Amino acid sequence: MISALAVAAILGAPAMAQQVTGTPGSAGATSTIDGRYLPNPPPPFRGEINPNAVDSKPYWPAITVPPKGAPNVLLIMTDDVGFSAPSTFGGVIPTPALDRIAQTGLRYTAFHTTALCSPTRAALLTGRNHHSVSTGVVVDQATGYPGYNSVIPRDAVAIGEILRQNGYDTSWYGKDHNIPQWEGSQAGPFHNWPTGPIKGFDYYYGFAGDDTSQWQPNNLFRNTTPIQPFLGNPGWNLITAMADEAIGRIKMLNEVQPDRPFMIYYAPGGTHSPHHPTKEWVDKISNMKLFDEGWNKLRETIFANQKKLGVIPQSAQLTAWPKDLPQWDTLSPEAKKLYIRQADVYAAYLAYTDNEIGRVIQAIADAGKLDNTLVIYISGDNGSSPEGTVHGLFNEFAVANAVNPTVEMNMKFYDAWGSDQTYPHYAVGWAWAWDTPYQWTKEVASHFGGTRNGMAIAWPARIKDAGGIRNQFHHVIDVVPTILEAAGLPQPVNVNGVAQKPIEGVSMAYTWDKADANAAGQRTTQYFEMFGSRAIYHDGWIASAPPVHAPWVFTLDKPPADVMNGFPWELYNISEDWTQSNNLAAKMPEKLRAMQQLFAMEAAKYQVFPLADTRLERFISPKPSYTPGRTLFTYSGEVSNVPFPETGSAPSLLNRSYTITVEVEIPQGGAEGMLMTDGGRFAGYGFYLLKGRPVFTWNLVGLERVKWQAKEALAPGKHTLQFDWKVDSPGLGKGGTATLKVDGMVADSHPMPRSLPITLMWDETFNVGLDTGTSVDDQDYQVPFKFTGRINKLTVKLGPSEITVAEKEKIEKTRRDKQ
Repeated sequence: MISALAVAAILGAPAMAQQVTGTPGSAGATSTIDGRYLPNPPPPFRGEINPNAVDSKPYWPAITVPPKGAPNVLLIMTDDVGFSAPSTFGGVIPTPALDRIAQTGLRYTAFHTTALCSPTRAALLTGRNHHSVSTGVVVDQATGYPGYNSVIPRDAVAIGEILRQNGYDTSWYGKDHNIPQWEGSQAGPFHNWPTGPIKGFDYYYGFAGDDTSQWQPNNLFRNTTPIQPFLGNPGWNLITAMADEAIGRIKMLNEVQPDRPFMIYYAPGGTHSPHHPTKEWVDKISNMKLFDEGWNKLRETIFANQKKLGVIPQSAQLTAWPKDLPQWDTLSPEAKKLYIRQADVYAAYLAYTDNEIGRVIQAIADAGKLDNTLVIYISGDNGSSPEGTVHGLFNEFAVANAVNPTVEMNMKFYDAWGSDQTYPHYAVGWAWAWDTPYQWTKEVASHFGGTRNGMAIAWPARIKDAGGIRNQFHHVIDVVPTILEAAGLPQPVNVNGVAQKPIEGVSMAYTWDKADANAAGQRTTQYFEMFGSRAIYHDGWIASAPPVHAPWVFTLDKPPADVMNGFPWELYNISEDWTQSNNLAAKMPEKLRAMQQLFAMEAAKYQVFPLADTRLERFISPKPSYTPGRTLFTYSGEVSNVPFPETGSAPSLLNRSYTITVEVEIPQGGAEGMLMTDGGRFAGYGFYLLKGRPVFTWNLVGLERVKWQAKEALAPGKHTLQFDWKVDSPGLGKGGTATLKVDGMVADSHPMPRSLPITLMWDETFNVGLDTGTSVDDQDYQVPFKFTGRINKLTVKLGPSEITVAEKEKIEKTRRDKQ
């Protein structure tokens, strides 16, 4: 769908009427710009130039400003929050900041996302469908097709760049999961980073990737520089630090450039796993006893609350509980105890995150600017997450490496749940409950449990229907045109020399007046697709094709041979059936066929093809690299914070044999410290000297640590250390035998029956000479554990990948046209 703004721009809408303040050419003059062509062409010099300055007349170019009355913009997007988790949309978890925006503005009950993180965020920032901007899946699962390669094209610049070039201050706090992996290191290039010319933010403080520890985030950046502010600061938490950073910038701007409008994009890690609230919030929520009756009773409570609030119709039906998830009453006492703890920690995380967002909102109010600030608070980038699997996870990296913790395994971490000693997630039953009254969860694009998220908008100077509810069908691509209309700016036709593709969203401003509360929705058609599951909405109807494999089942089993036709379709009249509870497919086959044909047309239009029902295969499939095929890595001295070994930025030791050779000098008095590491407390390896003795440790997702150790400390002088791993047989996660040598002599040698098959910690980085995140073994050392000797040369030699032909065949399916 092409917005009216886009059509006007494409057809050559007249330039915006120029607004000039001050005397043109004077040092204090300001001016708006055309806005369709960015950057604005340089203005002509209208002064006089003669040989002598005394005979000449200066003429300053005007400072670019937005149109008069343009609001500040605070765009908030939380992470993995289901529709019904917050109190604002019927949940039991207190979210007073979201309540505040809903009570002073409008609550939107039919707002939709893409069902997954990177895609939603790409669509949010560009105003185009996620496949249109090459983000059909998360960047970790990118494939080499136009709709899936994870590189947001230059013909679809983000709202940050548009507002920046129109005179706004633009800043971004929190998650950026839209940097292509092969560009995600400190070597760049940085054009796809938040401060680059595609996203266009003046300032960035946040983390790159899926998620991060809120206690020790090792993928945290200030602009493009890695930082570790948590070092030496016990109790530091990124949720609070982010708010402090945003508040600091609001205060600075108000004191230095008080009249300059700003845009803040605020995207905290809450509430994506790991759930890391402070103890004070855990205690507060636990004492409220919100979840003691279990997930089935919680759904009933939420459903009743939603009808009282008016965020679902009185005629809405509660969808059925899935057959493959346990009823609460069938659980053991120990399982109930564990799951209640998981829910308490998650709820504390959501309440804590909302509280810090509230501090940012209050800072704008304290600056006297909230009245003219457009606040858009989107509660989640998709539905509630099922990625904690059936029993929950003490460590998210366990399931990423094919380990599914049992209740008994998780209970060992019960008291530490939510602390920096865990990287936790809740059981799937809670995910389904926090998507009440809808079916399914995150990753499922066919049903509202995956795509419908609560959203509130306030702009006191413009929106007067305080506390109003809006039920029009909208999508995340509608946010950018809404901001542009509020700011009085056109969609640009050309940015940085590149003609722009039309914005595909529609402005939601038509819903703002009370008289238009029940106006017909202007988004009449919207497709959805994720991992082959898909849907098409049109004029009050939706056709839905749910997934073949539930998203909490991680498998390499073959998907349907024909993904386009291998998914069963369902049909719903959501004008009468708000929750997709009455499937009409069997009764109305012709209507369903017409909707399927419409999906095919929209999919072809927006680069959705080829369809694929694959997750793990796409995750471990090869990505582009600036060092393709590299098998030899050489370092000296210190190297820190290098991410994504899968793309060649650092050596990947998984599923292959390898040899690490280190030439060191030991000073008088001995030495210790890190030689080489990747990963940390929850998965990874470290090669280090402990009290002078060489040690190599593999941390197998926190459940086991396998060590090779020399018996003697190294004497002063030069030494050569070697760690040689030989895998036993081809295959993912196979065991092998390692030998540790000191100056050519065997110091230790023994097998390790299994290895990590899929991934190290994505929030940790590769380091030489120090450790910048968390320790691979807290009992051995604490970061940064700098090496106190000298590394003259460190070499890593990689053998060929040992993934089997059958495994490669399954992985290769993600890149075949016959999908």
